[in-house]
Amino acid sequence: MTLTRMAYMPLATYPEAVADESIVAAVDFATSLGSTLSVTTFSVDIPRVSSPLASMLIDVPGLVRAAEEKSKDECRRLRALVQGTAGSRPGVQCTDRETMLGALFDAAAAAARYFDLAVLPWSRESATARHLIETVVFGSGRPTILVPPSARPATLDHIAIAWDASRVAARALGDALPLLAEGGHVSVVTVQDEKPLGGSSLASALASSLEKRGYNATPHEISLAGRTVARALQDTAVSEEAQVLAMGGFGHSRLRDFVLGGATKGVFADLRVPVLLAH
Repeated sequence: MTLTRMAYMPLATYPEAVADESIVAAVDFATSLGSTLSVTTFSVDIPRVSSPLASMLIDVPGLVRAAEEKSKDECRRLRALVQGTAGSRPGVQCTDRETMLGALFDAAAAAARYFDLAVLPWSRESATARHLIETVVFGSGRPTILVPPSARPATLDHIAIAWDASRVAARALGDALPLLAEGGHVSVVTVQDEKPLGGSSLASALASSLEKRGYNATPHEISLAGRTVARALQDTAVSEEAQVLAMGGFGHSRLRDFVLGGATKGVFADLRVPVLLAH
């Protein structure tokens, strides 16, 4: 039986869509993994609220209709952008879906559960993209790769793993290894002065375990040196020329207010390399 890896990419259009360059980079990156890619563009259905006084001052129904039409137009435009980016590459499909205002993020997280992983375009400027990323990472149960606009497609032959021997780090490692090309390399990165660790030489211990399992692995024990943990991890991934940094996503939500761990928050705010987050 031939197995097919399936990736999922939800794209919001309201109140704004993520930048085109981020979408192009994410589509290119997803297809370079050898995955099929299902893209869903979400348009918005805004509930009508009757207010005679408001209607005297401003055309509320007209504004609602205009916002909905703009959202649908963006769906059509983004679908064309994805199809143009994919070109003749097989396995890329686009669908449209309409959701009620406020329901998009949960709908995207639920849909992602039917795929092997989610691949999401990242943008510093888009609050909508950030909210979508948070919901999929913490609500889908699937590994999620965040792709910055600077990313370039490439065969995944080198991954870096942020390792602190935690449950979520082990989950990230397990999610990342199947994406690694045969004969690929793993850089195991442990930050020594960020928090108390459960033992010494954690990076060497994992690298040794990976070597026994047939992987090429190298330990890297680094210090913050005045940097945030997110910056230190990404700096190491870049310097070692890893195509993906895999790490556990720390955080939880209550009534839609996300509380994020320091490394996760730092990655969301400043993404310099594709990052696989597992929660």
